[in-house]
Amino acid sequence: MRKFILNFGIMITGVYMCASCNLISSAGFNDKGLPTPDAEKIEQFHNSTKIDHSIWDELLKAHVKKDGKVDYQGFKKDRFKLDLYLNKLSGLKPDGTWSRAEILAYYINLYNAYTVDFILQHYPVASIKDISGAWTREFIKIGDVKISLGGIENSLLRKMEEPRIHFAINCASISCPKLLNEAYTPEKLEEQLEKVTAEFINSNENQITPDSVKLSSIFDWYKSDFTQNGSLIDYLNKYSEVRINSAARISYNDYNWALNDSK
Repeated sequence: MRKFILNFGIMITGVYMCASCNLISSAGFNDKGLPTPDAEKIEQFHNSTKIDHSIWDELLKAHVKKDGKVDYQGFKKDRFKLDLYLNKLSGLKPDGTWSRAEILAYYINLYNAYTVDFILQHYPVASIKDISGAWTREFIKIGDVKISLGGIENSLLRKMEEPRIHFAINCASISCPKLLNEAYTPEKLEEQLEKVTAEFINSNENQITPDSVKLSSIFDWYKSDFTQNGSLIDYLNKYSEVRINSAARISYNDYNWALNDSK
């Protein structure tokens, strides 16, 4: 009995630590049977009319500043257009006929658009973390399936072995990689992912010198995604404007969860 209590206590402690260290990465591991083409699948992009992201592109250009701050009040005034786009996304369900680029662009835009929608449902709010179930509530429709923001990130996007998605999806917070003020599209996806990755790594969210790096907590939470083909420093050096020594000291910044509101 004593051994059982000890083991149960260890298990509960472990669960608590996991849940408290990172709400995003621990939420929603269930892909609901939706497709996640692996990184080995090489596909030539072809012209497609599966989905038109132009409404989302128009909204982003109108209501997202160059610094990534979001005009949620402006989005609220354009609620009809946002709902139109969300309904269009939710009416589709990716399948084997979609290219990898089409699926990635779809999931990224889906995540970002529904994050804005989620904030608007509770606006004004100081932080997305103040809203219960932000990453676990299954309020997003994909065809006949319902999924959470955590499910899209962890069970769909991360399974596609594309670490740059961490700089493309936006969690509505100051320390998050900024929301790009244009929609992701299959045609421009590679260029867009390279752009947002380089911009974030060289932003003020990271302090980089040759012998020491103090990084966004994103690189701590999702380290395994960035070290599939080398060390974390190897990954950073692909984009960093400062060459980092392989033995550089690594530490992490606190994360600012305040809302990325432009007001």
